[in-house]
Amino acid sequence: MARENISDLLAFLAVARERSFTKAAGRLGVSKSALSHTLREFETRLGLRLLTRTTRSVSPTEAGERLLQNIGPHIYEIDAQLAALGDLRERPAGTFRITTAWHAAESILWPKLAKFLVHYPDIKVHIIIDYGLTDIVAQRYDAGVRLGEQVAKDMIAVRIGPDFRMAVVGTRAYFAKYPPPKHPKDLTDHNCINLWLPTYGGPLAWEFEKGKRELKVRVDGQLVFNNGPQIVNAALAGYGLAYMPEDMAQPHLTRGRFKRVLEDWCPPFPGYHLYYPNRRQSSRAFALLVDALRYRK
Repeated sequence: MARENISDLLAFLAVARERSFTKAAGRLGVSKSALSHTLREFETRLGLRLLTRTTRSVSPTEAGERLLQNIGPHIYEIDAQLAALGDLRERPAGTFRITTAWHAAESILWPKLAKFLVHYPDIKVHIIIDYGLTDIVAQRYDAGVRLGEQVAKDMIAVRIGPDFRMAVVGTRAYFAKYPPPKHPKDLTDHNCINLWLPTYGGPLAWEFEKGKRELKVRVDGQLVFNNGPQIVNAALAGYGLAYMPEDMAQPHLTRGRFKRVLEDWCPPFPGYHLYYPNRRQSSRAFALLVDALRYRK
């Protein structure tokens, strides 16, 4: 294969995965106009349209999708093998991209990485906060973090955190105006602060369980955010009830800023897991990273 075809192929894969020339150009370190010119020349040389461009989006054509599905995984494997060459160095080295939600990054990843990275200066970790349940293979992440029940069966999963519970909370001032809910269905009568999930195309349903009874409640309210800290701040300001991990609510419960409701409907459930494709195990540096993140009671 001609050398220019390889570089053009890498450019195409970046745009096809990101669905954006702007994001792909940022990842590749080139200008958007230069990237667009490269892709047009590549298409001209192949005699095929690989991308459908509109003013708002970019998506692969049938030919582009075929190229993405058939060639993309091989490029990923080449990257993994190049990273594994770092094992031949005296010190483990490599750059690893992990996609995760804010709560897992704050409560699990960062405390462990802060200790680990001090001992391995040649290992780099990119933490990308994302609530979209990203396809880590298609987006070329080395690993992702999800709750145990959300990990795909074809992935290797390593537990990195303990079981935890969710909590429904509001301020005492809020409950002075509205009666506390006694059942999850009562939440539909309350102003609730929601978390937006791109994958679902809407707010996260609030999940409850009591004995063998499981409920998912679609709540409504004036505010919807896409990250946890904003939800906490809005709840503290009295804008409604919030549904959050127990450890995020606990400091405010201890200080009396929050009052908790429906606690008997919020049992513990499996905590966070690091997950990755089987082929990602080849690097010693990655194995050290996984072991550092592994949950130990």
